[in-house]
Amino acid sequence: MTDLTWVRTGDGSQTLFHPEIGEHYHSKHGALQESRHVFLGSGLIHYLEQNSTKSASILEVGLGTGLNFLLSFDYAKKEDITLQYTSIEAYPLPLKLIANTGYDAFVATDTWQQFLESYESALLSPVQPTHKCTLAIDTRMLMEFDTDHFFDVVYFDAFAAIHQPEMWTTEALERVCRYVKPGGVFVTYAITGNLKRSMKSLGFSIEKAPGAPGKREMLRATKI
Repeated sequence: MTDLTWVRTGDGSQTLFHPEIGEHYHSKHGALQESRHVFLGSGLIHYLEQNSTKSASILEVGLGTGLNFLLSFDYAKKEDITLQYTSIEAYPLPLKLIANTGYDAFVATDTWQQFLESYESALLSPVQPTHKCTLAIDTRMLMEFDTDHFFDVVYFDAFAAIHQPEMWTTEALERVCRYVKPGGVFVTYAITGNLKRSMKSLGFSIEKAPGAPGKREMLRATKI
């Protein structure tokens, strides 16, 4: 794997810089803030509150360092939520890198340990870090991904379109959105005219939500 370098972000949390792609795994303004705001808050928590439910299935595009899963898993444990989590990650990071993120400072000790203990097994087949959580990491390319499952929430956390345009085409978005249940929520840190048009064409209503620090707006879409 290309040599990745650690970068301290604006809120003190760490991220990685990928020199081949030319981008960081998280916002330079704050990895933790972005993950909490865009994915946990605007995605999972929004869905749970809107539907008055205690269970959710999440499909993530881009596991990366695992921060989105960690925060979601930790929240689900605290709130007694049943969580099914599938992440598409064609280039998974080595466990050694994951273990050095410093993200153990942001979640409960047992959450962190359960994630580290489950990570490598989850790359091979679904595992249960706890009896109320299932984690699967699918290592196929996005356009090769296929599943019999349907999901309540999508965390779309690919690298930005300027660096990875193939991940943001209507065809790539359709590959993800075909697995979203009616009423399901799609969230991402970006919001562009092309993205909004693609999501509308795929049968979603569009909402401009407040963005994480460093971004004025983000996109949240609900499947009609």
